[in-house]
Amino acid sequence: MFKVQRGYDGMVTKTFRLPEELVKKLLLIAGENELSLNKLVIQCLEYAIENIDQNDMHGNMV
Repeated sequence: MFKVQRGYDGMVTKTFRLPEELVKKLLLIAGENELSLNKLVIQCLEYAIENIDQNDMHGNMV
Protein backbone atom coordinates (compact mmCIF):
# COMPACT_ATOMS: atom_id res chain seq x y z
CA MET A 1 0.00 0.00 0.00
CA PHE A 2 1.26 3.47 -0.88
CA LYS A 3 1.68 5.68 2.22
CA VAL A 4 2.22 9.44 1.90
CA GLN A 5 5.22 10.75 3.87
CA ARG A 6 6.93 14.12 4.33
CA GLY A 7 10.47 15.50 4.02
CA TYR A 8 13.54 14.75 1.87
CA ASP A 9 17.21 15.83 1.91
CA GLY A 10 19.83 16.26 -0.86
CA MET A 11 17.70 17.46 -3.77
CA VAL A 12 18.68 17.80 -7.45
CA THR A 13 16.64 19.88 -9.90
CA LYS A 14 15.41 18.11 -13.07
CA THR A 15 12.70 18.93 -15.60
CA PHE A 16 10.13 16.37 -16.74
CA ARG A 17 7.22 16.65 -19.17
CA LEU A 18 4.06 15.03 -17.85
CA PRO A 19 0.64 14.54 -19.42
CA GLU A 20 -1.78 17.27 -18.33
CA GLU A 21 -4.38 14.79 -17.03
CA LEU A 22 -1.76 13.05 -14.88
CA VAL A 23 -0.71 16.38 -13.37
CA LYS A 24 -4.33 17.19 -12.56
CA LYS A 25 -4.68 13.86 -10.71
CA LEU A 26 -1.40 14.39 -8.86
CA LEU A 27 -2.41 17.91 -7.83
CA LEU A 28 -5.70 16.60 -6.48
CA ILE A 29 -3.98 13.88 -4.41
CA ALA A 30 -1.32 16.33 -3.19
CA GLY A 31 -3.99 18.81 -2.10
CA GLU A 32 -6.04 16.16 -0.31
CA ASN A 33 -2.92 15.13 1.65
CA GLU A 34 -1.56 18.65 2.25
CA LEU A 35 1.66 17.84 0.34
CA SER A 36 3.56 19.66 -2.34
CA LEU A 37 3.30 18.21 -5.84
CA ASN A 38 7.06 17.65 -5.74
CA LYS A 39 6.91 15.50 -2.59
CA LEU A 40 4.06 13.43 -3.99
CA VAL A 41 5.89 12.80 -7.28
CA ILE A 42 9.01 11.71 -5.36
CA GLN A 43 6.96 9.24 -3.35
CA CYS A 44 5.23 7.89 -6.45
CA LEU A 45 8.58 7.36 -8.18
CA GLU A 46 10.09 5.66 -5.12
CA TYR A 47 7.08 3.35 -4.88
CA ALA A 48 7.30 2.47 -8.58
CA ILE A 49 11.04 1.72 -8.35
CA GLU A 50 10.62 -0.43 -5.23
CA ASN A 51 7.78 -2.39 -6.84
CA ILE A 52 9.04 -2.76 -10.40
CA ASP A 53 8.95 -6.25 -11.88
CA GLN A 54 12.63 -7.13 -12.40
CA ASN A 55 11.67 -9.59 -15.17
CA ASP A 56 10.22 -6.74 -17.25
CA MET A 57 13.26 -4.46 -16.77
CA HIS A 58 15.93 -6.33 -18.72
CA GLY A 59 16.67 -4.40 -21.89
CA ASN A 60 13.95 -1.81 -21.25
CA MET A 61 15.87 0.71 -19.10
CA VAL A 62 17.14 3.91 -20.73
